[in-house]
Amino acid sequence: MTVSYPRLATFPPGGYDKGRGAHWLAIWFAVQHLFFKKWWFPRRLRPTVLRAFGAEIGTGVVIRHGVRVTWPWKLAIGDDSWIGEDSWIYNVEPIRIGSDVCLSQGAFLCSGSHDHRSSDFRCDNGPITIENGAWIAADALVLRGTVVGEGSVVAARAVVRQDVPAGTVVHIGTVY
Repeated sequence: MTVSYPRLATFPPGGYDKGRGAHWLAIWFAVQHLFFKKWWFPRRLRPTVLRAFGAEIGTGVVIRHGVRVTWPWKLAIGDDSWIGEDSWIYNVEPIRIGSDVCLSQGAFLCSGSHDHRSSDFRCDNGPITIENGAWIAADALVLRGTVVGEGSVVAARAVVRQDVPAGTVVHIGTVY
């Protein structure tokens, strides 16, 4: 049997549109890793820093230490949402988080992927929307191109790979 797989040396340069130039990317990386993520950096300043880099952040947003944001200019968060310790917002495509949303510790919103069927392993990215009142529990994973509906719960360690209707509870082991 012949197995086909991507040739990584042929991956397209740049991969995807980062939305800013190299200088801006370097400044964000420095600020994020030297200050923004640190436990001693004041929690009340994290939304201000994200806004300074182009994020749309509502009022009353709480962002704990250890939170990682790939590109702030591709992020929008509504009012009174909480982002827990060590959450990762991997937003190579836009991620919109509504109001009154809770991302618990270690939640991972991943808007990037690769097409494993392509010969060059090209990017296969898509936006993520977390609607108002949703809860993404500890260590849950929400994958690219999905919408988590209003008031839904994605339980701890659950994986979401397709849209979740409003008011749904996604338990670990459930394929969504």
